[in-house]
Amino acid sequence: MIFETIANTGHEEVVFCHNKDAGLKAIIAIHNTVLGPALGGLRMWPYKTEQEAVNDVLRLSRGMTFKNAVAGLNLGGGKAVIIGDPSKDKSEALFRAFGRFVNSLNGRYITAEDVGIDVNDMEYVFRETEYVTGVHQVHGGSGDPSPFTAYGTLQGLMAALQFKNGNEDVGKYSYAVQGCGHVGGEYIKLLREQGAKVFVTDINKEAVQRCVDELGCEAVGLDEIYDVDADVYSPCALGGTVNEQTIDRIKAKIICGPANNQLATDEIGDELQRRGVLYAPDYAVNAGGVMNVSLEIDGYNRERAMRMMRTIYYNLGRIFEISKNESIPTYKAADRLAEERINAIGKIKLAHMGNNGTRFQGRMRGQ
Repeated sequence: MIFETIANTGHEEVVFCHNKDAGLKAIIAIHNTVLGPALGGLRMWPYKTEQEAVNDVLRLSRGMTFKNAVAGLNLGGGKAVIIGDPSKDKSEALFRAFGRFVNSLNGRYITAEDVGIDVNDMEYVFRETEYVTGVHQVHGGSGDPSPFTAYGTLQGLMAALQFKNGNEDVGKYSYAVQGCGHVGGEYIKLLREQGAKVFVTDINKEAVQRCVDELGCEAVGLDEIYDVDADVYSPCALGGTVNEQTIDRIKAKIICGPANNQLATDEIGDELQRRGVLYAPDYAVNAGGVMNVSLEIDGYNRERAMRMMRTIYYNLGRIFEISKNESIPTYKAADRLAEERINAIGKIKLAHMGNNGTRFQGRMRGQ
């Protein structure tokens, strides 16, 4: 059924990567390369079944196509997953074996960090291929993309506040933030710098305590975050948290955060529209990280990256206006914006078939 599934999702290519000696079982999914080579992160997760891994990589890679398109990047969408437990299955051989598979695609897919992966893992991948972003600064890369994802989320939040309330005064409002990890922690810092009231929760109790002790946040239970009387609900960890069980409990009039796939179903997005809750589409909001690492392709510049983050504000503004003018949910407005750009460029370009020029200026790879 795999070819039928790929046909239904519109993928160009799915590569199954196996190296018995290294213990590698990975899947690389290239969804669409009309705008350019497919850029998307590598996720390591202990999937219960291989089918679960396939489903995840197909869903995530399609999401990257839309994210990169709305962000205005000349990049297509792709994603990779490694089946394994990141707490105990990592090794140099594993990541170098994966890097060789990435290299065999000759630039059609460019990898980066995602869940379960850090910059140290990328170092090993980088030894086997140049088609890696998010590598350490010593190699001419940009390092951890989390601060940029958080800053981009702040831009999206300001756009949502402006559209909903007519102002961008972040500190005037209260926030229920679910997740205090790499991105969530950086986002919380930005909110507190503006003087905002922030409620936090996370499965990692130490991360929650740091937010309380160092940033002055108020901690709530994992399930209690949905009942907090806050102006904004910000998912920063798990996907699908806006669902049939939580929608009646969430009191916020704005949903804006960096987590992927926040809406459990499209119907939930439709219902938010009916209730007058402004949903800031996740892949438009959390594009800061991919914007940042994309600059490594032609030579990284931090100042240029920060300037690019600010376009998230204007992208969200366009999405909200489309939603308002056409009376459609914001998630549909975001999809429409992405599809229109892909279709327009698709009339003048074919799919990207591999490296056709000098890239990754200023990068140094060790042996």
